[in-house]
Amino acid sequence: MDDINHQGPGTAAKAGPTESLLVYFALGTFLGLVFIKSEVASWYRIQEMFHFRAVHMYGVIGSAVAVGAVCVALMKRFGIRTVRGEEIVYPGEDEVRPQRRHLLGGTCFGLGWGLLGACPGPIFALVGTGLSVLLVALLGALMGAWCYGAFKPNLPH
Repeated sequence: MDDINHQGPGTAAKAGPTESLLVYFALGTFLGLVFIKSEVASWYRIQEMFHFRAVHMYGVIGSAVAVGAVCVALMKRFGIRTVRGEEIVYPGEDEVRPQRRHLLGGTCFGLGWGLLGACPGPIFALVGTGLSVLLVALLGALMGAWCYGAFKPNLPH
């Protein structure tokens, strides 16, 4: 019997780069389906939200915030660690106060979201549904991410 790939009890096999990418692809595909089926990627629903005509998106966002808050509280209480076994470090009170850069970044993000009618998260899902016009938005998001990476050392953080 070949013991090269044998893992002892309680140990997990380390995934290679291809397996990791497949996991992320599968999770991204699932999230895209959730975005589309729940209509949170819908241009109409996003415009409804920004015009204060319906509570659909506010309910989804509020539910996400509530679930996130409960999960973080449980993670703190039970000392949950990362998948690599590292301790999760939570910021202190002084580190979470909004600063001018947060307000500017949030305003830019919100304006882009409102003008485009699509958040960066579901752009791939929207392109997958056949909205090829959003390839322009995807290209813009990728260019923005690249520019941030290129200029990050010179930006105030």
